[in-house]
Amino acid sequence: MAPSLSKNNAPDVMGLVDSNSPLSITLQGTNFLANGHPILTEVPLNITATPSPNKTTVGCFVGFDADEPKSRHVAPLGKLSGIKFMSIFRFKVWWTTHWVGTTANDLQHETQFMILDKNDSTGRPYVLLLPLLEGPFRASLQPGTDCHVDMCVESGSTRVSESTFRGVLYMHVGNDPYGLVKVAMEVVRVHLGSFKLLEEKTPPAIVDKFGWCTWDAFYLMVHPKGVWEGVKGLVEGGCPPGMVLIDDGWQSICHDDDPLTDEEAMKRTSAGEQMPCRLTSFVENYKFRDYKSPSGKGMGAFVKDLKEEFGSVDYVYVWHALCGYWGGVRPGVKSGSDFPESRVIRPKLSEGLEKTMEDLAVDKIVNNGVGLVEPEMAHKLYEGLHQHLQSVGIDGVKVDVIHLLEMLSEEFGGRIELAKAYYKALTASVRKHFKGNGVIASMEHCNDFMYLGTEAISLGRVGDDFWCSDPSGDPNGTYWLQGCHMVHCAYNSLWMGNFIHPDWDMFQSTHPCAAFHAASRAISGGPIYISDSVGQHNFKLLKSLVLPDGSILRCQHYALPTRDCLFEDPVHDGKTMLKIWNLNKYTGVLGLFNCQGGGWCPKSRRNKSFPEFSKSVTCLATPKDVEWSHGKNPNPIKEIDVFAVYMFQEKKLKLLKPAETVEISLQPFSYELLTIAPVRVLPKKLIQFAPIGLVNMLNTGGAIQSLEFEDGETVVRIGVKGGGEMRAFASEKPTACKIGGEEVKFDYVDQMVIVQVQWPSSSRTTVVEYLF
Repeated sequence: MAPSLSKNNAPDVMGLVDSNSPLSITLQGTNFLANGHPILTEVPLNITATPSPNKTTVGCFVGFDADEPKSRHVAPLGKLSGIKFMSIFRFKVWWTTHWVGTTANDLQHETQFMILDKNDSTGRPYVLLLPLLEGPFRASLQPGTDCHVDMCVESGSTRVSESTFRGVLYMHVGNDPYGLVKVAMEVVRVHLGSFKLLEEKTPPAIVDKFGWCTWDAFYLMVHPKGVWEGVKGLVEGGCPPGMVLIDDGWQSICHDDDPLTDEEAMKRTSAGEQMPCRLTSFVENYKFRDYKSPSGKGMGAFVKDLKEEFGSVDYVYVWHALCGYWGGVRPGVKSGSDFPESRVIRPKLSEGLEKTMEDLAVDKIVNNGVGLVEPEMAHKLYEGLHQHLQSVGIDGVKVDVIHLLEMLSEEFGGRIELAKAYYKALTASVRKHFKGNGVIASMEHCNDFMYLGTEAISLGRVGDDFWCSDPSGDPNGTYWLQGCHMVHCAYNSLWMGNFIHPDWDMFQSTHPCAAFHAASRAISGGPIYISDSVGQHNFKLLKSLVLPDGSILRCQHYALPTRDCLFEDPVHDGKTMLKIWNLNKYTGVLGLFNCQGGGWCPKSRRNKSFPEFSKSVTCLATPKDVEWSHGKNPNPIKEIDVFAVYMFQEKKLKLLKPAETVEISLQPFSYELLTIAPVRVLPKKLIQFAPIGLVNMLNTGGAIQSLEFEDGETVVRIGVKGGGEMRAFASEKPTACKIGGEEVKFDYVDQMVIVQVQWPSSSRTTVVEYLF
């Protein structure tokens, strides 16, 4: 890295990023400047800035000099006041969420990501502040005194100290907030060299399958007959799952004071009662071991039978914790020569974690300790577990309770060294047994994991759990917690989507807010899976998500908040609508969600209800809300003058110019989805045309797989995936419509051509022709 710049001779770092205007980030005197505009003032003399070595980007690495070596430093970075910011901070040990403010006093502890808003009138660009890792230390942001932003830099071990840092924070400027984050992450990828970006990896195939998870259906009481009946019910209802996730409850575990049998542990069904348990064997517990059929015995026979009986089930995943189980591995267990030894380590929360929300899992783990396999033997844990799972036909794993290691790192060289050892072992095992990507990461929301654990892992949860109801007992939590969930997932994806494909978690199709959840999952771009109890399904809703072969209509990008709500509060300001955008192959999609009613409370340090904000909200929506230039296949819309905008709930079509808006009002915990299609002109007859999609599917435009204009631009051919009511905008009525070369009946209503498309008995596309 280039030597640190002193403040007196710091040159401007200039470049061109996501705009034709020059951009700069500099430290001059006691001010950090973005394009010459102060963003942080009263910067202490011990702060250093080193320009990024990448000449095509604009950014700098920030460090500091301390008076003496310590294992934890809190270094003031500068004063922030009067500039709107959005941030992502850890509200629980495991999970992060969105937070906004205008001064550093508004910051929350354990902030992992922060963007300062731009000012168009002065020319000040967006500024990203990204805490990093340096050597054995890890950084976060937090509020200081008198509106100062503080950097908290810690090793996680009193045995690991340092006094000089040069790259614990990266600052980057840009005119496009999405491009800003993307380019900054590319710089950090090269700088750290310890992870891979999502664009370098391939998510597991389960992202394109409808799935069913056993957790809310059974909790720890999951058993083979229940799983079988659950899959059978979904298949018979016309929504066959392509993926089955057997959650917690299949492993051999017990408490330290239990005999070495798993029957006793399975009786512990109260909330959190399983968390002090520890793993005692790689082999499944008695419920699955005792399964018998003509195929054989145990988990292997069950998985084989499940896949053979229900042809849609291509993938079976199972749950396990990063350390084996919630309480780790039980010491002193003789469960075969490959079962690793462990010892109980007492977790210790850092000062930052002490300020997170009270959490039952954390309390149980801290009180009981974790049976930790020594880091140099972590490979035995994963190799033994995953080798067995692969041998019985399991295709992948949901790795949960990930951000536990930082509490256990005192005698293992600190949090970074311990994490490196475990993530290296996990990555090697996943590559060997699960095709390198057969993982869903969960409870992983911290920069340690993002920067160290994502070399191979490419799919991860981006929100706290789907809570059917409030575990604290608030009856309104059945509703406001759903809004919280949406906000977690949407805003976290802005950061995490650079490392892992965002997974918005399961939900239940019979929940009071099921349609609210389903709409968000439909356009999230991630996997869609439910946790319905056996036989309790809303098939009408599910069929707007799932095709008859168990596949889904998935967007090509991952959903992100629109620019106009990045720096707003969509859960408790009483006025902001959560708006998220995504891209399909030929259309954009805009989701509007009224999430107002509850969220993080800094005073009580927990999520709580704010019923005074739970009311109707109105917003403006426009085709410009969709970031058309982003995604794998950006839609060329520079020459587009008009867009066809179809409203899913109202079933109405509007024509809007790029900057025109439509006003939409929504009641609490309700939604609207807008399919936005560029209108093209058939030059021979000057007919305007735009595909809309299958309007019986929540991701309407996702059904369009191909679009061709032929025969002198008087014939339009659309390849459609799925079945149902296909609509397209046309300024004139077609002379005929064909499917498979045969003319079919069609309706022409309100400038929409309506054709019924039958499911073709496979996932192949149906070609619909429009003749003018």
